[in-house]
Amino acid sequence: MSKAWQKLNLEGGGLQAVNAILANEMRSRTRAYAAWALFPLGLHRFYLAEPRGGATFLTLSAITAGAASLAPAWWWLLPAAFLVALAVHDLFWIDRRVVAYNKQLRMQLFLRKGEKPPTNYRGRYTDEKDAESINRDLADYQALKEGERAGHVPVEGDAPGGPDQDKRRRQPSFNEQEALLRELARKRRQR
Repeated sequence: MSKAWQKLNLEGGGLQAVNAILANEMRSRTRAYAAWALFPLGLHRFYLAEPRGGATFLTLSAITAGAASLAPAWWWLLPAAFLVALAVHDLFWIDRRVVAYNKQLRMQLFLRKGEKPPTNYRGRYTDEKDAESINRDLADYQALKEGERAGHVPVEGDAPGGPDQDKRRRQPSFNEQEALLRELARKRRQR
């Protein structure tokens, strides 16, 4: 699939706008490690939105260069050793930082203002339910979606099962909705 959709801007809201923002703002490990190759400049830290760390690399590089040109022959080894040790640490740090940065960006875009993710949320929908529960969820979800009208915001009592069901069950998350839609599509293909 071409990546032309990433350059489209329909100037609207919804999933297309969120995906366009994510495509532009998410960080990749490949680019971060490529920037790490020039670690004395701290480019990988700046790329991963850690300007203090990037400034630390630049400062240590300047101190190393200054010590090599002005001080006795072996003084430059101290800041250089610290710079190399920090660079080796960053080899392992980059992966964790990319994951944390991208997760924080997705949560910022997908969560409503003032909302928190569920306890122990790891960023993925895991299906640990039995078949009966999945079928019930699919039927509820399908009934909900078939009962919706374009531009209509349901009020309490509009949901299938009445107002009491609306209080007992929470709205499925985006990932859960995608999983339910995939399951519906799979069941239709089987028929």
